[in-house]
Amino acid sequence: MSNKARTRWQSLEFLARLLDSQFRIPGTNIRFGLDALIGLVPGVGDLSTFAVSSYMIVMMARNGVSGYVLARMVLNILIDTIIGSIPLIGDLFDVAFKANLKNMRLLKEHYVEGRHKGSALKVVIPVLAIVLILIIALTYICYKLIVALAHMF
Repeated sequence: MSNKARTRWQSLEFLARLLDSQFRIPGTNIRFGLDALIGLVPGVGDLSTFAVSSYMIVMMARNGVSGYVLARMVLNILIDTIIGSIPLIGDLFDVAFKANLKNMRLLKEHYVEGRHKGSALKVVIPVLAIVLILIIALTYICYKLIVALAHMF
């Protein structure tokens, strides 16, 4: 690994630790980072950490990470951002989920261990299928609610 690549790797590791595990609750092993703290600010907090996490993914993409790894990383960040934006529950989720550390682990497995090669379709297709099922379920629930309300009046 070149010095430039090593420096880039170290800066990404630093950002991941800063966002996910920089601080510890005294007397416990519970670690949290700026993601959980900034996430306390409604709206702006989660979007800010989403932007930093997105920057990290762009940097990884520029360094030749496979489509499969990128898709998993994006999925981690989306899960973190969507659930993290729910007041209170999302903040607890941010402490537990640690999407950026998960992404650094994926990166290490990709480069050091040679795992996670191949196409993003292995991740994208199941996610799209789940989203489609959710949309169909929500549409059905809305239809049933409208029918129930129509019968009440």
